[in-house]
Amino acid sequence: MTATGTARVTAVQHRWAFVLLGSVQTTLIFTLAAIAVPLPRIGHEFDLKRADLILLSAAYGLTFAGLLLFGGRLADRYGGRRALTAGLVLFAAASAAAPFASGIGALLAARFAQGAGAALVAPAAMAVLRGVFPSPTAYGRVMATWGGLSVLGATAGNLLSGVISALLSWRWTFAVPLVVAIAALALTPRLLPDTAPNGGRTLDLPGALLATVGITFASYGLVVTDARPWSSAGVLVPLIGGTALLAAFWYAERRARDPLLPPRFLLDRRRALALTAIALSACGTAMTFVVFSLHLQQARDWSQLRTSAAFVPFAVALIASGRAAGPLIGRYGAGAVTAAGLGTGAAGLALLAVTGLDAHTSYAYGLLPGLVLLPAGTAAAFAGAAVLATEGVPQEQNGLAGGVLNTAMECGPTVLFAVLLALGSDARSLAVTGAALAVVALLNHRVK
Repeated sequence: MTATGTARVTAVQHRWAFVLLGSVQTTLIFTLAAIAVPLPRIGHEFDLKRADLILLSAAYGLTFAGLLLFGGRLADRYGGRRALTAGLVLFAAASAAAPFASGIGALLAARFAQGAGAALVAPAAMAVLRGVFPSPTAYGRVMATWGGLSVLGATAGNLLSGVISALLSWRWTFAVPLVVAIAALALTPRLLPDTAPNGGRTLDLPGALLATVGITFASYGLVVTDARPWSSAGVLVPLIGGTALLAAFWYAERRARDPLLPPRFLLDRRRALALTAIALSACGTAMTFVVFSLHLQQARDWSQLRTSAAFVPFAVALIASGRAAGPLIGRYGAGAVTAAGLGTGAAGLALLAVTGLDAHTSYAYGLLPGLVLLPAGTAAAFAGAAVLATEGVPQEQNGLAGGVLNTAMECGPTVLFAVLLALGSDARSLAVTGAALAVVALLNHRVK
């Protein structure tokens, strides 16, 4: 075979490897959002209280966010493909068990297990991705696309879960992650390289325990503020305990020989701003889906199918912006695209805050403009910020980079979401989130 023919085969293999890894990443976020719309039906079937529904909604995200840093270190320690395979097995098993849950306990256990599997899969997928595209230029290009996959997964989860639960049952929503995980397990040995483990690195188990329990406790404390007052023991105990554990984690990492999260990794201003942009964009997207799914069904008395259809323009704008982001980053730079995307997303949230929650305003005037501007902006912001967050990361820290990036994605819809929803009204929460996006846009534009 000629050199040109070999290069063509390699390019095709790389393309299919990216399709496989990208499908897995999209599915992880799809699974996070998949029970948001059918949650009222699940509550009715199992006779759940509001606090139970909140915990069920957050269960996947709690273990996902809490274990991501440790999952990233496992990927670096044992090799990306090996960690990816182990995570997919756990994710598939939990997805297969969830539809057969006969009560809240079994369903909660399945969601916690799904999140644990996802916490290993997400950073491992990014580590393998770096092995497929070792060139910094090529890796930067694929990260521009990778950054938009999470928003796409969240959008697909909200849209498809409503359709599937309305036509079949909420239990069928778990078929999507199960099928993708099985397909990925079958194709991984054929399409993905066997990335070399870094046996010289220790696992920093004390740091992993502090980070996992601290993130989980603090996130849980914030999540339950929707059902309990801030002054209650159910909020204060996990919130204060989680914060104390995270402070202990930061102190311990500064003295560890081989830390789980080297403090200097987050001290780079561009990376810190990029991670903040990712967290805020994820928060704004999640807030929009939750607030307006409830608004359309409760205030306007729309059906699940009609509510899902209302977000179709959101998905179209998201896909179009995601496709345009890569070439724009190549031409103008990741920083400029991130700043422009954040500014556009801020404008979308501002419009939704002003006109979207008025039940007497038409959909075309009150909701549609914001539902187009927000995804167009956040898709571009995600793409640019993903490039900035992984720029200059050493090969041996690929899993760490994936864990940190995905932690930012998960903390947005959990931690920031809970804090901002506590502001007193949906309109105020949307407006403040938009203002935060605008501030970070300005900072990203000024930092070189």
